[in-house]
This record gives sequence, C-alpha cells and structure tokens, in this order.
Amino acid sequence: MNIKEDIRPISYIKANAAEILEQVNETRRPVYVTQNGEARAVLVDTESYENMKKAIGFLKLMTQGERDIVEGKVLSQEDFFLDLDRELDNYDTVRS
Repeated sequence: MNIKEDIRPISYIKANAAEILEQVNETRRPVYVTQNGEARAVLVDTESYENMKKAIGFLKLMTQGERDIVEGKVLSQEDFFLDLDRELDNYDTVRS
C-alpha cells in the first residue's frame, strides 16, 4: 500500500476524479477517502467490487449451511434425490 497514493482527502478526489479513477482501475488498489481527517469511504474498481460481492455471498451460503448442519436441518443424499425426483414428476404432470 502506498499511503500517499491510497489515502486522499475528499477535496483532492473532487479536483482529480479522473486521475483517481484511472489509478484505481490500473493498480486495483482501493483509495481511501478522508473527510476532516477521518476515513469516510473507499473507492474500488468494479471488478474488485464484484469479486468482493461474490465472496461475501459465498460466505453467507457457507454460514447458512453450517447453521443448518448444527440445527439438524439436513437430508441424506438419497432422500434429497428422491424428493427432487418427486418434484420433477409433479412439475411434468402439471405441464402436461
């Protein structure tokens, strides 16, 4: 992390927005925006942002799965596929 390039006051961002966006997209490093000496926001490139959203979504699914296991909300593989076959049979019957 290059502190001089990666932490900028809001006034600098306002005056140099195009330059900052270019920096963020080229380096893939976030820029921390300060206001009155306090960190207020983080600018990231869109690809990094999308990757973070996907990672957070995956972690949420993992957490829910772990919670389901602890609470005993699980099916055996055999029961799962039997239920799936029944659902698909019902779906085919309704469509016909």
